[in-house]
Amino acid sequence: MRSHYCGLLRSADIDQTVTLCGWVDRRRDHGGVIFLDLRDREGIVQVVFDPDTEEHFATADRVRSEYVLKVTGRVRARGEGTVNPNMATGDIEVLGKEVEVLNSAETPPFQLDEHTAVGEEVRLRYRYMDLRRPEMQQRLLLRSRVTDAVRRFLHNEGFLDIETPILTRATPEGARDYLVPSRTHPGQFFALPQSPQLFKQLLMVSGFDRYYQIAKCFRDEDLRADRQPEFTQIDIETAFLDEDAIMGITERMIRELFQDVLDVELPEFPHMSWAEAMERFGSDKPDLRIPLELVSIDDLMQRVDFKVFRGPADDPRGRVAALRVPGGSSISRKEIDDYTKYVSNYGARGLAWIKVNDLAAGVEGLQSPILKFMPEDVVAEMMTRLEAADGDIIFFGADRASVVNESLGALRLKVGTDQGMVAEGWAPLWVVDFPMFEDDGEGGWTPLHHPFTAPACDLETLSRTPGEALSRAYDMVLNGTELGGGSVRIHNLATQEAVFDILGIDREEAREKFGFLLDALKYGAPPHGGLAFGLDRLVMLMSGAQSIRDVIAFPKTQTAACVMTEAPGTVNAAQLRDLHIRLREQEKKEA
Repeated sequence: MRSHYCGLLRSADIDQTVTLCGWVDRRRDHGGVIFLDLRDREGIVQVVFDPDTEEHFATADRVRSEYVLKVTGRVRARGEGTVNPNMATGDIEVLGKEVEVLNSAETPPFQLDEHTAVGEEVRLRYRYMDLRRPEMQQRLLLRSRVTDAVRRFLHNEGFLDIETPILTRATPEGARDYLVPSRTHPGQFFALPQSPQLFKQLLMVSGFDRYYQIAKCFRDEDLRADRQPEFTQIDIETAFLDEDAIMGITERMIRELFQDVLDVELPEFPHMSWAEAMERFGSDKPDLRIPLELVSIDDLMQRVDFKVFRGPADDPRGRVAALRVPGGSSISRKEIDDYTKYVSNYGARGLAWIKVNDLAAGVEGLQSPILKFMPEDVVAEMMTRLEAADGDIIFFGADRASVVNESLGALRLKVGTDQGMVAEGWAPLWVVDFPMFEDDGEGGWTPLHHPFTAPACDLETLSRTPGEALSRAYDMVLNGTELGGGSVRIHNLATQEAVFDILGIDREEAREKFGFLLDALKYGAPPHGGLAFGLDRLVMLMSGAQSIRDVIAFPKTQTAACVMTEAPGTVNAAQLRDLHIRLREQEKKEA
């Protein structure tokens, strides 16, 4: 039907007769000459109709915004003074000879350009219209280019594209599973996969030593800007490679992807231990573009009587840390109150601060309500350690280490952004040496990643001191966003059973949930590991979008609903009977 895409016409096409199909982006009538901006997924081109073609001029005269047209005409150079340097097709136009209205259109529910100021709810309700906007089209085109580049890279590295099941068994994180009732197995349920984790490990046991899949995953949990109930990951697993080799391949993939798609050469990927990341940045996905760092002052606070600081300083699970903001003394009291409220969202019960007005004047040159609780020598040592200078402000966190890290880590990002401290460009890194386990708050342990991650120590050490054991896990971080995470997996039965024991999963429960995996480990499972990248997050970063909803064709809202199709929805009683399901509300009515 078409010979060319609108947005791909260039000067090289001058004097060619072309047939275009697309939507009317804008219509203008200038003194008897009609200009139509015709749009398709590749961009916009200007089409001109003059009265010489009477029938088609009349048709062009009655079209309106978002009509679907088929246009045939001749490409010509624009006249002097009419070139539009802001359009890729701005130096040419099409002299229309024929036009056919393929479909008319009602007035759109909102304006389809970069000036659209409409709520997200409306955009998602009319998503098929929202996706016509050039900004959204470019994002989805970018997404397609990303997946194409990833597939080519992995194919050239010998990886096989293998699909794994969507209907599977509920996982250990069962509360987050989407359950699917089985009509043929009354009272039993499938679960949609949160990841292909176990199946890709079984593929390694099966001898397919390099696997990948661009996989749909599902998780029923509270949402944020970078979360969706259904999301896509670039899932990679390989056998006979250690963590350094796996990180090497995947880092090269991301480098080539940025070079190929964005023409960007990423800088060096430093390696940072999890402990160092938490100590310096309060986060295991630090944004290295922001120069601010946390500094521990527990030892200094053990010398003060101020209980708010002394208590956490003496507590082995506590932390007292400071965040110095150069030039931050201009931050107003109202802004400090706003920051105090902000950190309360992360569990902080307050936000202490000191403004450095005149360091040479000692305590007299400092401004803060907490100074009266601190000896002068402690204050002086603290200023030296923090490398404080006139004009700085220092924020403090004192609580359980997890609360201090999360709240000050978040404050570091917010203050850095507010104060214009975020450097341009890209700041990648690998975070490594994660703990195997974290305290579950009830005297037990929970895996920091998942229970199939291999420990970096021997079994005896793991069993004796599980809280100190490190794992063979690694995360790739870019500009404060976790792009992907992975690990070397457990590939022998004894180690897997030992990890289950530490997690409080007894043999009977392990057999019930993971019997197929435990059996597979008996039959020559090779050393293996992998990594999964969040495709949605990756495209969000590469496109400059603020939310992954802006790089997914048909996303859900923050309440996990689709306002366009009105999903989720109710089903009728007959469907429920077929699935052997009775709703409690229905039972109450019948009672």
